[in-house]
Amino acid sequence: MVKFLVDKIRPGRGFAHTFHLSFIALLPPLVWGLVRLDLTGLAVALLLLSKWRMFSVHPRHWINHIRTNAVDIIVGLSILEFIIQSDSGLLQGLWVLVFEAWLLFIKPGSSNLLVTIQALASQTMGLTALFLAFERGSMAFYILAVWIICYFSARHFLGIFEERHGSLISSIWAFLAACLMWVLSHWLLFFGPIAQPAILLSIIGTGLAGLYYLDQSDRLASGVKKQILLAMFALIFIIIIFSDWGDKAV
Repeated sequence: MVKFLVDKIRPGRGFAHTFHLSFIALLPPLVWGLVRLDLTGLAVALLLLSKWRMFSVHPRHWINHIRTNAVDIIVGLSILEFIIQSDSGLLQGLWVLVFEAWLLFIKPGSSNLLVTIQALASQTMGLTALFLAFERGSMAFYILAVWIICYFSARHFLGIFEERHGSLISSIWAFLAACLMWVLSHWLLFFGPIAQPAILLSIIGTGLAGLYYLDQSDRLASGVKKQILLAMFALIFIIIIFSDWGDKAV
C-alpha cells in the first residue's frame, strides 16, 4: 500500500520524472535564496507547494498521502528554520547541502535502515526546530506540536516493518512525549540553541527505535539490549543533573 502511494506521488519515468528530479534539486537553493531575500513566508509556501502531488489523486487517499509525506514535510520545514537561524552564509550553505542529500538520497530510500534514519531525523530535527522557531510558545501549542511530530515519526518508522499495532504504538509514544512535554514546559531549559525536551525525547526515541530495529532484525542480544538501555539512562541522568532547574522560562 505504501509503495502504491509513493509511486502515485513520485513519477517513475519520462519527462515527468525528469522534471520532478530537477525541481527537487532546485528546491533547496530556491528556499535558501528566498531566506536571503527575507521572504521567509514564500519559502514556507514553496516547501508546502512542493507536496502538491499528495492531492493529485482521489480525496479518499489524501489522509494516507499526508501521513506518508509528513516526515518529509517536517524535515523540510526544520531545515528551513535552521537556515533562518544560521548566522553565516557558510552555515546556511551547509544546511542547503544537507537538504539536497535528504531529498535526493535519504528520502527516496525504502530500506529498513534508511527509513529508520528518516524517522529519527524527522523527530530530532522537528523537535529542535520547534523550539527554535517558537521560543515563547504556549504550553498547549508545545504539547500539540510534540504529539504531531512524534506520532508521524513513529508511524513512518513502524510502517516499514508492517507492524500490526503501528497506529496504537505510535499513539502511545506520542502521548508519552506530550506528557513529558507538559512536565518540562514548566521549566523550558536550553542547552545552547537546543531545548531540553528535544534532547530528552531524541535520546529516548532513538534508544527505543534502536531496540525495536535490532529486535526485528533478530540481532537484539541480551548484552546489546542492556548496553542500549544503560546508555539511555546515563545520558538522561546527565541531562537532568546538569540542567539549571532554577532558570524557569515558562
